[in-house]
Parts: sequence; structure tokens; C-alpha cells
Amino acid sequence: MKKVIRINQDDNVAVAIEPLEKGEVVNIGGKEIEVREDIPAGHKILLEDVRASENIIKYGYPIGHLTEDRQAGDLVSDRNIKTNLGGLLSYEYHPAISAEDTRNSIAERIADDLPKTFKGYRRKNGDVGIRNDIWIVPTVGCVNGVCNEIAERFNHLAHEGQLTVRAIPYGHNYGCSQLSDDHENTRKILRDLVLHPNAGGVLVVGLGCENNQPVKFREMLGEYDEERIRFMVCQEVEGNEVETGLSIIRELAEIIKQDSRADIPLSELRVGLKCGGSDGFSGITANPLLGVFSDLIVSQGGTTVLTEVPEMFGAETILMNRCADESLFQKTVSLINDFKEYFLSHGEPVGENPSPGNKAGGISTLEEKALGCTQKCGKSIVRGVLKYGDRLTSEGCKGLNLLSAPGNDLVASTALASAGCHIVLFTTGRGTPFGTFVPTMKISTNTRLATSKTGWIDFNAGQLLEGKDMSTLAREFAEKVISTANGEPTLNEQKHYNEIAIFKTGVTL
Repeated sequence: MKKVIRINQDDNVAVAIEPLEKGEVVNIGGKEIEVREDIPAGHKILLEDVRASENIIKYGYPIGHLTEDRQAGDLVSDRNIKTNLGGLLSYEYHPAISAEDTRNSIAERIADDLPKTFKGYRRKNGDVGIRNDIWIVPTVGCVNGVCNEIAERFNHLAHEGQLTVRAIPYGHNYGCSQLSDDHENTRKILRDLVLHPNAGGVLVVGLGCENNQPVKFREMLGEYDEERIRFMVCQEVEGNEVETGLSIIRELAEIIKQDSRADIPLSELRVGLKCGGSDGFSGITANPLLGVFSDLIVSQGGTTVLTEVPEMFGAETILMNRCADESLFQKTVSLINDFKEYFLSHGEPVGENPSPGNKAGGISTLEEKALGCTQKCGKSIVRGVLKYGDRLTSEGCKGLNLLSAPGNDLVASTALASAGCHIVLFTTGRGTPFGTFVPTMKISTNTRLATSKTGWIDFNAGQLLEGKDMSTLAREFAEKVISTANGEPTLNEQKHYNEIAIFKTGVTL
């Protein structure tokens, strides 16, 4: 196994696949370099002398500039490199959307070997879900306890074998005492949750006096399946609201019992792309693996969604130039600059990232993080740009979409699910146990994490560092995702780790 990897021939750094000790010699592209200091796995070794203020190149792009002179064999880390990012920028559209620009040969090779369908639930409105549980959605955080108690009572019956489905409550802190965009963000995410096709049935639980009035919220849903989406307002219930809610849930369970899975074309699968707890291997293993899968799904007529806008800073022009037309390019420019303005309006620098865990794992600047992060969407043309809370069924289109949301793991994953994604694919180099309200599959960037956190990691992309070729691994991964769509539970589902988080930007009364 190689000890280092140079990602692009133009790079002046390589990544240590395993720890390098001071004094040992590594061969990089036929050139022998003596390691001048210990370099942890996932971190960068300099391939040539570079002076202060000169750029470090990785993935073929600048990831920042050195703050001091460094020599070949030195460690490059957050201690001696600084971001080049600043404020708002003007952009020009230079389309890179030719067949050659967007061709993924690996996705093409494995496409013929995979099923063209998955097993899903066809809903009354024609949409498709891959799960069939009952969701309990509070309009306001004041009734979280009621929702939890209803779910606990119902699931106790299910555990005793009296019922075959599960009730999942999705508590949150909001729905009242919020203003303007915050209030609308809450309403949109809750609407998207209620209308999501992964739910076999939904009980919406209101209090009665909240800002997010149940009557107005019901109107926000538009047309919906009234047999499967029910409402209960606690202050209007005569007697015990938990017993009333339990009775409604049991009615929904009887309806769901009649459902069965059917063959659904892959073109109807919608997949969210996310990373968190990234490390120096994220842009080498797990994220490129997702890129191949994204291109595969798009080639079959399906839909993928990339978010985490602040983690596009430094790689945004790659996405902009893959926009299908000038209109989408302008929407992507707004996507980027609106988030930069959000940072600047709070007095925060645009490059305030990566996190301490990212730095410990070998990611030194936001540009480096972004160039690895954006590999999750492969090479496909950008076909849609969504605002926070928008739904693919009404606002987006098939193919690759970009979605406005922050990098925060829970907020971004919730936003992907809210957009209509059936599943979220989540790459990680350091690990995380959480899951949002759709299956949240964890893909490790390295084998050490996969073997140490077997209760968290669903798939190990670290095999790419051990000699496994991308075509073979991508085929195995695609089969794993399709099995998940067919009903195989992810680890977060097995452990009942299901959460939502809503983006908040303003005042709470």
C-alpha cells in the first residue's frame, strides 16, 4: 500500500495515508522526499519548497497560502496555512457542461450491472416513499411531551406484537415566539415533514394558542390525503389528549397494514448528499464514492441534492460552471453570496471553518474542505437550485440540485429530507451516530472508524485506501443503497436515532 497520495498532478502537497515519521523517505511520482517532521495520517506533506504568501495546491486548486516559508518534506497544517477567502465576489458564467466535462466513466461501467428498480410504496398522489411508519409532528414545542407519550404508548403495543408499525415523534423547540423568516422556516420544514412520502400516516399535534396556528398550518399543506394525515389540537380535546391521540394513531395503523411495496423505477429515487466530521481522507475516498453514485442515479433519471452552502466557498465556481443555463448560474451566485452576507451581517468572517475535528483530521482551510465536500455531487450538470424549505416535487427537478442550508449536520440533513429526499448519504471521517427523519446512511472515509464504530457506520469507503478499486466498491455501495431503499434499515433506524433541526437566524420573543 502507498504511504502517500498525490491527488492531482498540479498539487504541491500529498496526503499521508498512514503516519509518516521524521527521517523516513517517501517516493512521490518518482521523486524521493525526506520527511522533515512527523506527519499524521490524513495530513499534508509538502512536495517542494514554498515561500510565505505562496499558495498551497490540492485537488488542482489553491486551498490557501502559507504564513511562513516551508520546505519539501514539511507538514502543512492549520498552523501554517491561511485561507484566501474574503467577502462577496462577482462571478462570470463559463459553462463546463459538455458531454466530456460531465462524463463519469465509472458510473457508466457499473450502471448495466445494477437493478433498474427499487421496492417502494406508491402514494395516492403518485409520489413514492421508502418507509411506512407513523410520524407524530408537533406544530409547537409545547406539546413535545404529549407527542412522546403517545408514541411510547403505541410502540409498547407494537413491541407486544399487537401492531406492526412504529410511531416516531419529531420534537422541536419552535412554532411560537418567532418572527418573519424564522417563523416561515419552521412552518415550511414542518409542512415538508407532514407531506413527506416516507410516512405511511401522520398525526399533527397542536396546542391551540401558538403562533403556528393548526388551522393556518393545515391550509399551508394544500391538497393532502386526509385519510392518512390527521390533526389534534390539545386545548380543544375534551378529556385526555394522549388517549385521543393514541386512538387516532391506531386508526392510521389499520390503514397502513394494507400497504405493500411495489417495483419503482430508479428514476423516482431522490438522494441527499451530506458530509460531517470530515477528515483528510473525505475528498479521497467517501466523497468521490458518493460522486460516482450521484452520477449513476442521475444517469438513470433520478435526483440528487447537494447542500452545505458555506462548505462550497472556495469551490463554488466549479458548481456555477456546471449549471445548465444562465438562470441557474445566477441562482447559484445568489445561493453563495446570500450566505456570505449572512455571515458578514453577524460580524463573522466568511472563512470561519473548518471545525476543530476537521483540523485534527487533516483539513486546514475552508477551500480545502469545500473542494473535498463538493466531490459528493460527481460531475453531473446542475439542473435545479432550491431555497431552504423548498420541495423537489414542486420547486426542483430531476438530476443534480443545489439546496440552500448551512453546514450544521442536523440542520442540513433535515433540510435535505424536507426537500423530499428519500435517504441521506452521510460521509464522515470521525463518525457521528445521529439520523434525521429519513434513513441516514453513514459512510466512513477510513477503515479505522468503520471497525471501531460498528454501531454508527453503514459502509466503509476506506477500502479504497487498501487497494480496492472504485468500480468494485461503487457497485457494492449502489447495491447497499438500493437495499436500503427496499427496506433494509440503516444503523440510525435500528437504534431509533431520529431527529429534526430547524434553521434559526433571528429574534425569539
